[in-house]
Amino acid sequence: IRIEVADTGRGIPPELAERVFRPFDRLGPHQVEGTGIGLAITRRLVELMGGQIDFTSTVGVGTTFHVDL
Repeated sequence: IRIEVADTGRGIPPELAERVFRPFDRLGPHQVEGTGIGLAITRRLVELMGGQIDFTSTVGVGTTFHVDL
């Protein structure tokens, strides 16, 4: 089963991609809401179910996360 969630936000630059799933890392100085733990928790839960999470992103276009279970 694949679940995808897409947005039309700023996108994630390639040089920041390795930091996306780090707890408390909000990828820069922008003023954004949240603590930066949501994707880290999501990844751990997906892995506990034997799945994988990944994403594709284009700066200025948006990001699509997908979960494979």
